[in-house]
Formats: sequence, C-alpha cells, structure tokens
Amino acid sequence: MHGFDDDTEKLAQEIVELALERIRMSPPPLDGPRKASVLQGIVGETISSTGIGAEKALQLFFNVLARSCTTLSHPRNFAAVPSAPTNESVLFDLMVSAASIFGGAWAGGAGAIFAENQVLRWLADEAGFPETAGGTFVQGGTLGILSALVAGRTKAQAARQGDAPKVWKIAVSAEAHFATAESARVMGCEILELPVDANHRVTGELLRETLSAADTDGLFAVVASAGTTNLGAIDDLDGIAQVCEERGLWFHVDGAYGFPGILAPSTRHLFMGIARADSFVVDPHKWLFSPYDACALVYRDIEDGSRAHAYSDVYITALHPEPVDPREEFDPKNYAVQLSRRARGLPLWFSLAANGTAAYANAVEKTLGVARSAAEEIRRRDYLELLMDPTLTVIVFKRIGWQMKDYLALNKRLFTSEIAWFMPTVVDGEPVARLITVNPGTTLGDFNTVFDAMR
Repeated sequence: MHGFDDDTEKLAQEIVELALERIRMSPPPLDGPRKASVLQGIVGETISSTGIGAEKALQLFFNVLARSCTTLSHPRNFAAVPSAPTNESVLFDLMVSAASIFGGAWAGGAGAIFAENQVLRWLADEAGFPETAGGTFVQGGTLGILSALVAGRTKAQAARQGDAPKVWKIAVSAEAHFATAESARVMGCEILELPVDANHRVTGELLRETLSAADTDGLFAVVASAGTTNLGAIDDLDGIAQVCEERGLWFHVDGAYGFPGILAPSTRHLFMGIARADSFVVDPHKWLFSPYDACALVYRDIEDGSRAHAYSDVYITALHPEPVDPREEFDPKNYAVQLSRRARGLPLWFSLAANGTAAYANAVEKTLGVARSAAEEIRRRDYLELLMDPTLTVIVFKRIGWQMKDYLALNKRLFTSEIAWFMPTVVDGEPVARLITVNPGTTLGDFNTVFDAMR
C-alpha cells in the first residue's frame, strides 16, 4: 500500500483526470441525496479483508457516491449557505493532502502555518484589528465560536479572581446561528436572548436596555452577527461594541457567512464597529471561495487566545523545550480547541496569492449585484412580494397566496429534477421563500428559473 509502482501511477493519473473532469463541468450536476437502502443496493459492501480494488472503488465514488451528494457550488443552489470554491483552491487542496502536513505546531508545519498566518493578517487588517491580532484556522464556525467564547470566559474568570458566578452567561439574539447556543451548551453556559429591531438586528440601544433589566451576574460575552444565516442581517456592531466596552464584556462577531461583505465597497460601511470586537470568525468555504472545510478565527489580541488554549504534554514539550517567541514559531494548537489539525487555510492562501485580493473584492461585489438585481426582479412580478431589501445576498420574499406546503412542494419538484434547490423559512410567523447566493457564477437568469416556477 505504501510503495509507488506502475499501478499507483495509473491510479494517480485516473484520479487527477476525474478531478479535472469534475472541475471542467460548467455547471456541474446539482445531484442530491439517495436513501441508504438505495445506496446499499447499488454499492453493496465495500470494506472487506481483500478489498475491492482501487479501480472499482474509484468508479463507485465518482459515478455513485459523489453523485449522491448535493453540489454546493451549483449556480442554482440557493439553500442554506452554499459554496463556490475557485479552481485554484480546489486544485491546491490536492497538494495539501499530498504534502501530509501536521498543522498544529510550527515544528511540523512551519511553512504552511506561515502562509496561513499571512491570510489571517489580511483578514485582521480588513477588520481594522491592531498588530496584536492573530488567530488560527479551525474546522468550521461552530468550533471557531466555541474557541473564542472559551477565551472570553477565561479572561472574565481572571478578572473575577476566582469569584465564580453561579452560572456563566452569553448574550445573543434568536436570529443568530445556532452555533452560539451549541457553544453555550458545551460550555455549560446560559443564553440571555436579545431582542431585535424591525430589521432583525440587535442594536446598541436594545442591548443596553436588555442588560439594564436583566440579571447579568455571570454575563461575560455578547455575540453579534455580521450577516445572519436566515436573513443576512448585520447587527449594530458599533453600538454593541460601545456597550461591551462600558460593561467589560467580550465582544465576538460571527461573520461566518457575511464577513466577506467587508471587502465590497458597496457594503463595507455596514461593518463599522467590527474593529472594536475581541474576536471574529469567517468561513472561507462560504463567501471566500474555498473548498470545505475551514473557519478563520481571529483575535484582536492573540494573547487572549493563548491564555485560554495553550497547553503542553510530556511528549509535546520536545517541540519547544525552551520558551519561544510566537512571532517566530507559531503553534496554532495554542489558540483554539484543537491539536491534530489539517492546514485548512492553505487552499485560500493559494487562491489569494494566485488571484490577488482585488479579484476577491470584485467577486463579492458581483454576487451582491446579482442579489440586488434579483430583488428588483421580484418587485416587477405582481405575484411575488419582496419582504425586505437584501442586506447582503439573502433574498427573502413570498409568493402571494402560498403556504409552507406550497414552497416545500415546489422545492421538492425543482430539487428532484436537479433544476434548483432553495429552502423556505419563517419570518415574523409567516412562511416565505429564502434564496441565497455566494457564487459569482450565479446569474439573474438562475434566480428567474425559481421565480418563473412560482408563477
């Protein structure tokens, strides 16, 4: 299994050619899931003492298993938050695997970590963070938020000098992604739910009013959204930052989906105040055009991360028998809940290095433009009603007279026909349609495919 012979050479060529075939598809098939019983009937048992052979396994994956997954980069994938990785990032992901890099410590992955840190510095600069900023790439936004909140609680614990509250608390709105609630559950914290305004945003004023009326003993963090998953709303980051500074609270910004909007001239102003945050996250596999999976976690002061997460063990001390300057030898394991770690930031680094940051800003602006065009198209159709102007690239509207069952029926028909995929949602108690794009290849015509089907 570990030698390289003629069979390995043949397998390598086949895998590369199939990967290129997939990349060349424009657009790729939307595909979709099959039931396990169906897959069992087609695929059968693949794990055995003798194996089924590389050729058969490869064909099963390419022709059956991969085709039983939904293509997140399809231009008419309007569900959840899709993905649109660049060709450069996809191709380089193969190189990352081939290099067999341990990205948890400088001793194992210095070159990779150096490259990742350049990306993190770029993100920190876009947010307006000082030179003390830094962070790491983790698996996804949930792990990034959890790691940031652990750092915030560690700082609060130190400030209280051992006087622990009955329960630690995190303030966040119901509009926020469930990743914060999941982090609170894992940490044993309570959630203090924040109200939102008519635009589904937490404002500094609402936060101040809520905290004034609540039992805030043990409250150590406020989590704001820079682009909610459901509606694309951006909280009043500047106003929230002011309240957090007044009360000495950790201010975290969840920008998993929406942070790249800061790159676009037309929406950069919406992120005013993020420079005052203690930490933020962004998922490159969403609107920064990278393959799954990656989350960039950035601290305003990198030392907040290390105070919470740095550790060692008997066998790990050999990596650094003497204290080192983290500016010279940086260990990502010390800044999040992780040790074994793929160098997840490398595909983004390669694509950024190859294409330049201006190309990224243009691609984000392009997706914003097509979302606004889609909103205008909804206004032109008398059987549709736009609920709100899109803040970023989430379009929320209703088909007049429809109930949830109607949206679900249309989605099933379009999805099973591999035409499009979207998800209905509920806004202010009313079922509505929700379409989102992060794909520069998505056109107004792709949106019209769904609008026409609602006629």
